[in-house]
Amino acid sequence: MSNVIQLNDLGEGITQLVLNRPPANAMSVDVLAELGETLNTLETDDAVRAVVISSALGLFSAGLDLKEIKDFSTTEQTALVDGLNAAFNGIYGFRKPVVAAINGAAVAGGMFFALSADYTVANEKSRFGLTEIKVGVNFPVAPYEIAKAELSPGSFRRVLLSGRLFKSDAALEMQIIDEIVADDQLLDRAVAVAKEYAGNPPMAYAAIKHQIRAEALANMQSAVDNKTDATRSGWFTDETMVAMDAILAATSAKK
Repeated sequence: MSNVIQLNDLGEGITQLVLNRPPANAMSVDVLAELGETLNTLETDDAVRAVVISSALGLFSAGLDLKEIKDFSTTEQTALVDGLNAAFNGIYGFRKPVVAAINGAAVAGGMFFALSADYTVANEKSRFGLTEIKVGVNFPVAPYEIAKAELSPGSFRRVLLSGRLFKSDAALEMQIIDEIVADDQLLDRAVAVAKEYAGNPPMAYAAIKHQIRAEALANMQSAVDNKTDATRSGWFTDETMVAMDAILAATSAKK
């Protein structure tokens, strides 16, 4: 396991789940597996009433590490797709309140933490975008279903087809996030929302959450259970390799 997820007991049944994989909280197969197992543990722990997801770094998450994954075999690509589907299905269907505290960039896979949470608080320097199109890949089932369910049709089209990054004020207008606060208030505000949501009857909370998200959750769970996600048979194409190399070269040139 990667051991990059830290848990802090904030009292009153609120657990802070902290992502800490320098330099950019990149998600690997091991990180996604650890995230999934951690969520399962927290969901079945009666002492946990709500979870706040945050970052220990100066940004939230830049998604997948292109340098790490660009030479993945088909088998490794399948494991990555399975990990993404399982982890974000776990967050989206988590039966207790989940609040995301977004500091800085939450890009590609990182943005799905914001979309999967029940409430997302972000600071003013936060940035959001689904840059998969820039990398030359389409979306595994779980991320796609979450984006489709949580974004308006217009925002869904613009975000997925442009690959652009959006500042916090634009993200608020597009309902990617729920609230913008000053950086020094970010965690306190996220915890306050978590406590508020956790004050609701827990069985009713879980039931209503699943009512709201029923269609997306059913599609996601079916793909996870039956391994029917088309991207499992090979996520990357020749176009993907060219796009990844170009992005990595441009990034290197800026250093």
